[in-house]
Amino acid sequence: MAIYFVRHGQDEEGYRGGWSQRGLIDEGIRQAEKLGQYLDEHKHDFNIQRIICSDLQRACQTAAIIADKLSLPLSGSEDWRETNNGLLAGMPHALAEEKFPGLYFSSLRMDERYPGGESPQENFQRIKDTFTKLCQDQESADHHENVLVVTHGGVINIIYHLIKDMAWTNKNPFFPAANTGLHRIDFRGGRWELTMENAAPHL
Repeated sequence: MAIYFVRHGQDEEGYRGGWSQRGLIDEGIRQAEKLGQYLDEHKHDFNIQRIICSDLQRACQTAAIIADKLSLPLSGSEDWRETNNGLLAGMPHALAEEKFPGLYFSSLRMDERYPGGESPQENFQRIKDTFTKLCQDQESADHHENVLVVTHGGVINIIYHLIKDMAWTNKNPFFPAANTGLHRIDFRGGRWELTMENAAPHL
């Protein structure tokens, strides 16, 4: 059995991300359409039976396009959201720098929350719990059907650290996660392991 992770398509630049509800730009829509087409053309290889996504707009839009191409059910959840950056979500960079100078994810202490948001440690624990539950659900189902999760770069980065058993902090370098890049983990020998990293054959 396998779980695929996909980062959403390209969204609007010039704004703080996190829990921003800004959507895809035309290029992001095109990326999602290409991925959906590719997965449909190779559906027997991927054997994806359901799609889960972050309920933030950029991830929802990406997932909806793919789900439509594959004629599959789609469910959204806030558990798969990017870091909750509170008051900064969707704020133009210039305004954010004016109101909260020098405040970035990497500048926070691990236990320091964004104004109105969560701390890096809380972000990590949320993703760890969500990821662990999905893995357990897949294992307990005892089948070979695969699931696709459309989420965010920060989420995928945490999952890489968990799979590779590496300590994670908000100051670690990011593992590459391109817009609509594919990542795959397989359950082998009683454990999950990465078998595809940031693949983009559809682009």
